[in-house]
Formats: sequence, structure tokens, C-alpha cells
Amino acid sequence: MTAYPALIQKLSHRLSLPLPGEDAQFMMAPLQRPRMVEAMQTATDPRLSAVLLLLYPVEQEIHTVLIKRKAYEGVHSAQVSFPGGKKDPDDTDLAATALREAQEEIGLGPATVTLIGQLSEVFIPPSGFLVTPYVGFTPDKPVFKPDPREVQEIIEAPLALVLNDQQVKRSSIPLGRNRQIKDTPYFDIHGHMVWGATAMMISEFKVLVRETGSHFP
Repeated sequence: MTAYPALIQKLSHRLSLPLPGEDAQFMMAPLQRPRMVEAMQTATDPRLSAVLLLLYPVEQEIHTVLIKRKAYEGVHSAQVSFPGGKKDPDDTDLAATALREAQEEIGLGPATVTLIGQLSEVFIPPSGFLVTPYVGFTPDKPVFKPDPREVQEIIEAPLALVLNDQQVKRSSIPLGRNRQIKDTPYFDIHGHMVWGATAMMISEFKVLVRETGSHFP
């Protein structure tokens, strides 16, 4: 696949330059979501975390992987996200966090992944997480093994689908206990609503890919 190494090379270069940041993120932000400076004014001790946006080939298409988390008593219950989680004291840095969490949640061997850069941080006010998204790739399609305790479903999606403007929709997002966020943008990925912080990360990544001049059908 000639498009895959070309995209990786272009993205590696683009990620070394200043990022689009919040302006790109907020194209997919829920209404009334505060900007990071405002949101973090009351966050005295944000919980550092990291996620992995993985790229890999499947036959003739470039894919990425998301997970649907299991239902639990928490603000991110049953939501769709990239593999990732909170930084552990033993993690040398947040890149190590992203790789460790991907190994724990989807069985991805850290040694198989080459990190090429990171996206802008996203602060999540309801949980207090300050998330750094890392972009990485594998030369071959991984064999995923979901952690049955945390992962309800692994969602593999062609990058062409994720970046397609027609997958951007709006709806009220149910939050449980008769609460909802109205008129919220989301990505429709294989019938899953990908919204909030994850959608904001994808939005910035989408801008970056387009800035490389890469095209997908």
C-alpha cells in the first residue's frame, strides 16, 4: 500500500509543526462547552491521562481503532473513545501511558507501535481528566484482544469513513438520569455516536490530515 507510508511520512512532518488546537477541536465540541482556559480555572489538580490514535493497514485501506467502554458508575460509562486512561506513577511519561493503556485495553503490544507525534490536549470538566492524544502506527494489522473488564466492543473503522464529512451529525446525547446534551455534534462511526472529547480529537486530526494534502475516497 503506497498511500500508507506516504500518509505516515506527511503526518510525522505535520505533527512536528504548531497544531491547529482548540479552533479545530471546537468544530465538534458540545454547545456551551467552555474553552480550556476557562474550564481549568477551577481544576486545581487535573488528572493527567493519554490516549492512542492508532493507524494501521487493512488490505488496501488505512484504519483506526476505537473502543466502547463497558457501562459503569461513572461519567464515561458506555462511551466510545480511543484506548487510553490515567497516568500511573510508574509511567515514564504520557506516551508510555498511552501505550500501556492500549496494551491493557485492546492487547496492543507497545513494541509494535511507532509514535509520530501528539495532538492538542483536551480537558474534560466532568471527570477532571487532562488528556494528551498520541498518534502512532503499526506496519501490519494488529490482532486486538479486548479487556473484558473494561471494553464492551472494539470498533475498527477505515480512516476514509472517520474523515468523511457525511459522518458528522447532530443529536441530543443522553447522559442517564433523564439528562441530555442538546444539539450536539458527533461522528457516526458504524452506528456509534462518537462525541465529546473524542470527537474533538478526531476533528483536530481531520484538519491535520487535510493540511497534508492527503485524500481519501
